[in-house]
This record gives sequence, C-alpha cells and structure tokens, in this order.
Amino acid sequence: MNQTSPSSRRMMTAMFLPLFAALLSISIVNVALPAIEESLGATSADLQWVLSGYALAFGMALVPAGRAGDIWGRRGIFLFGVVLFGVASLGAALAMTPLVLNVARVFMGFAAGILTPQIIGMIQRLFSGSARGQAYGMMGTIIGIAVAAGPALGGLIIDTTGSDLGWRMTFLINVPVTIIALIAIVLWLPKTLDEAEAPDPDELPAAAVPEVDRNAPAAPAAPAARGIARLDPLGVVLLSIAVLLLMLPFIQFRSLLGGLLGVAGLGVLVLWALWERQLGRRDAAAPMVNLSLFTLPSYTLNSLVLGLYFAGMPATWAVVAVYVQQGRGEGALIAGLVTLPSALMVMLLSSRVGRAVESKGPKMLVGGTIAGVVAMLSLAGATALMETPYGSLWLIGAALGVVGLSQALIIPSAQTLSMREVPEAMAGAAGGVAQTAQRVFTAIGIAVVTGIYFSISADAGHQSAIVTSSLVIAALMLSSVAAALFAARRARQAAQRAISADG
Repeated sequence: MNQTSPSSRRMMTAMFLPLFAALLSISIVNVALPAIEESLGATSADLQWVLSGYALAFGMALVPAGRAGDIWGRRGIFLFGVVLFGVASLGAALAMTPLVLNVARVFMGFAAGILTPQIIGMIQRLFSGSARGQAYGMMGTIIGIAVAAGPALGGLIIDTTGSDLGWRMTFLINVPVTIIALIAIVLWLPKTLDEAEAPDPDELPAAAVPEVDRNAPAAPAAPAARGIARLDPLGVVLLSIAVLLLMLPFIQFRSLLGGLLGVAGLGVLVLWALWERQLGRRDAAAPMVNLSLFTLPSYTLNSLVLGLYFAGMPATWAVVAVYVQQGRGEGALIAGLVTLPSALMVMLLSSRVGRAVESKGPKMLVGGTIAGVVAMLSLAGATALMETPYGSLWLIGAALGVVGLSQALIIPSAQTLSMREVPEAMAGAAGGVAQTAQRVFTAIGIAVVTGIYFSISADAGHQSAIVTSSLVIAALMLSSVAAALFAARRARQAAQRAISADG
C-alpha cells in the first residue's frame, strides 16, 4: 500500500490504540505512586515493583513475541496481547493488596511486550514507500503523546476523582480502550496477517544464507522443526534470562549484587549469540533471531541511534516530575501539564516527518539528535533561572517542547530507516530486538540519571540536582549525535554506490 487512504488510516487506528494504552501505562503510573502508597499501604519496595515489574516483563517478552508473529502470523498474536492487556489492567484496577497489583502489572508488561513487535511487523507488511514512513511517523506521534501526556492525564484523574479511586482509574481507562481496539482489529485488520510469511532466501541478508559447495555430496535434509520448537525454545530462555539479569541491576539491585548480576547477564547474552549463530548455520530460518540481521548497516546503526537516545531522554520525565513536585512544591497536575508542550510538538510533527523520511531521513535523524542536546542545555538553563526573578515553569515547558521536536525527528526517521532492508519474514524479531535494546538502555539511563539527581538533591538541593541531571542527559545525547552522523554517512555512501551501479 503506497499511499494513505481511509482503509490505511483505519488499520493504523486498530494497531495504535493498544500501543497508546501500553505506553500510557508506563508514564501515567509515575504520578499515581503516592496515591497507591496511601491506599494500599504499599512499601517503597512495593512501589518500585509497580514500575520495574512492568518494565522487566515488557523487555523479556518482546523478541520471543516478535518471532512468534513471524512464524504463526501477527493478527492472532496481536489480538491475544490486547485481550491480556485489558484483563490485566482490570486486575490492577481492582487490586486490594500490593502483591495483587504487582502481579497484574507483570501481566500488563508481558501483554505490552507481546503486542508491540506485531505492530512493526504489520507495518512492514501492510505499507510501503512513503506510506510506511507515514505509518512510522504516526507511531512516533503515539509514543510521544502517550509518554508526555501520561503524567498530565494521571494528575488530572487523581485530582478530580480522589486518591483511592484516582489511581485505580489510571489502570481502568485501559479497559474501554482495549475493547474499542479489539473491535477495530476484528473489523479493519486483514485476516491475511494471520498467515506467516515464509522467508525468501533471495531477500535474506547474504550472511544468513549458508554457502553451498556444489561438488560436495548432498547432505540429508534436516527435519523441519514443528510446533513450539519453531520458536527456538533454548534461544528464548537464554535471551529472557540475559535481559532479566541486565535490567535488574538498574531497577532494583544497585549494589555489588547488581554488578554481579549484570556481568552474569552479559555472559548469558554471549551464550545466546553463540547458540543463535550455530543454529543459523544449520538453517537460516531456525534461530529466534538470525544474527545476519546485524550485518545490515541500516538496521544496526539506526537501532543504535534509537537506543542511545532512549538511554538519556526518558530520564528527563522522571527528574522533571520529581523537581516540579518536590523541588517546587507543585501538585501532580501541574507536573503533568509542564510536559504538554513536548506532546504537542510530537503530535504536530511526527506524521510530517514520517512522510519526508524517504528523501530526508538521515538529515532529520542528525537534526533530531542535535535538538536533543539543545533541549537538555535549555532545560539546564531554564531550571537554573528558577531561583531568580526570571524563572518560570513556562520556560521549563518550552525546553521540553524542544525535547518533543527531537523526538518527532528521531523516532519516525530511525524506525523507518532501520527497517528499510529487513526482510518481512524477520520483521517481528527485528522489531523485538530493537525494542528490547531500547528498554535496556532506558533502564540504564533512568537508573544513572535519577541516582545522580537524588544524590545531589540530598546534599545541595533540588535546584542543583535538576541542573546537573540535565547536563548529564545532554552528554548522553552527544553519543546519539555521533551515531546519527555515522549512520547518515553510511546511508550516503550506500546511495552513491547504488547510483554508480545503476550507471
């Protein structure tokens, strides 16, 4: 499908409604934590798991779910993820103890991890050309609005309905959204998405297709894996353990134990890579993730840009929320409203950026990463002025508007460019790998930045903490600028080689 049409817009609505709910559940809960603590008598450890349980389950489910969609078809698995998310959200809203709430949050995270990679695979199959860029642009819009508007919506709900009912409503709103999404999926998503796309050897990266010695005697064909064996169970287990061990130190065990867990996670990740390589040498379609995927510079470099961006930028919302509420004494609603300029910029620009990716993608990627650095320097300046007569929350909101500009430029561009050369039969697993990397980078970035914030605020106050944190994020954003410049250079070289080959 090469251009947008009413049917294209309906399909995007069906795909993006559940994505909006899944991402909203990450950001909206931040302002609900004090209400949960008061209502359920939750401890600080309980509250930590309200956040981390969702994040861990989300990260662990992404790649296996993406691979499952590639094998068995994406529409049915997408439907299952949406149903599970709605049921788990209802369970969280009705929870009467912290334990029940956290179990429900884990299932919400698994559901979000199941449905998210299917969206990337469906975009690859349903759209092409500029329409694909526009679809990813709309996806970027949904991501930006959900993340930035979540605190404002949560604050409004809690301030309007009261503490106990308010935090429950932040989960309960997912139920009607998922019901509407289920109706839209059944009506508007083609049933052909339930059919798996068999890998075409001509479309696989060169490294994925084993070289054949034509003079050698023919080897007996290996029996094709059936049932759950097609999912590469050992690969699933190894990668899940690796993701768990890598993320835990940054969201729970920030100590020597955490360091040991992280080292163990790296070791398991190496074992997983060795297993996937061995499996891929026997049959390019057998591994959960064929490592030849990383021989595609467009995929590897643009995914790296996104990962580095997520290492810094999501921490912005965490420290700004703490600063506005604890440092400035404002309520949850005001803390949320400060983020709205960012959501507005994403809403206005992401779809336009998506339409222009085909012609200007690398340039917009570089511009977006530079805008991210400018945004953080602006935030540092705006917060530094708060102790002077010139300070204002409006200035902080304006700096966050530049964050929205960077996000609108980066996410649609990097997402579209990273998937440009990925075969459709590998799209779900490829999307899952990239999303998992983003979750790990996000966990690391939030742990580092919030750790710096709370350490400095305890000694020098919130003012110094937010300024320093903004400068740290700006430094992290510089790494994404370097990666974007390198990706743009490789894209330019590839375009020149293509022109020479045509000539």
